Amino acid sequence: MKPLVRPAISLFVLLSVVTGLLYPLLVTGLAKAVFPRQAAGSLLRDDTGQVIGSSLIGQNFSDPKYFWGRPSATSPMPYNAANSGGSNQGPLNPALIDAVKSRIEALKAADPGNTAPIPVDLVSASASGLDPHISLAAALYQAGRVARLRGLSDDAMRTLLADHTEGRLLGVLGEPRVNVLQLNLALERAATR
Repeated sequence: MKPLVRPAISLFVLLSVVTGLLYPLLVTGLAKAVFPRQAAGSLLRDDTGQVIGSSLIGQNFSDPKYFWGRPSATSPMPYNAANSGGSNQGPLNPALIDAVKSRIEALKAADPGNTAPIPVDLVSASASGLDPHISLAAALYQAGRVARLRGLSDDAMRTLLADHTEGRLLGVLGEPRVNVLQLNLALERAATR
C-alpha cells in the first residue's frame, strides 16, 4: 500500500496543476486573444465609460416609453444572473397561466389601442431567464407605443429597428432578433439629439 501513496499524490498534484491552473489560463488567454469583447463580458458603457449592462444579459424595462424584453423567470428579482434558469412550469400549471395573463394585461394596459396579436416571447420566459433579445415581431408590436410616447415618426422608428435587428446566425439558424438594451440605449441617444 505504501508504494502506491507517493505516485498517487504526485499524480494528484500534477493533474491539479494541469486542470486547475494551466488549462483555465490557456482557455482564458485564447478567449481574450480571439474574442476579446465576449471574454470581457460584452459590457456596454455610457458616454462616461460607466458600465450600464451587458449585451448578453437582459434587463428589466417597465416604463412604456422603452421596449420591454422577455419576461424573466429568475427570482426574487428579474434578470438575476445568480439564479439563471427557467420556471419549469408546464403549460397546464395555474401559476404559469396566471403569469401569462398578467403579462398580457400589462401589455394591453400600456398600449390599449394595439389590437395586434401579442408575440409569445413577450409573455413567456426563456430557458435561462436572462435572454437579452426579443423577436422582431415583439419589437414591431411595441414600436407604435414607444414611437408615440417618445414623439418619434414611424420612419425614424423603422430606421432604429432596422439598425438594431440582428439576422439569423450564419444566415440560416434562428430568427431575426433585437437586443432590447442596445435598442433602448439608441432611443436615449436619439432623444438627446
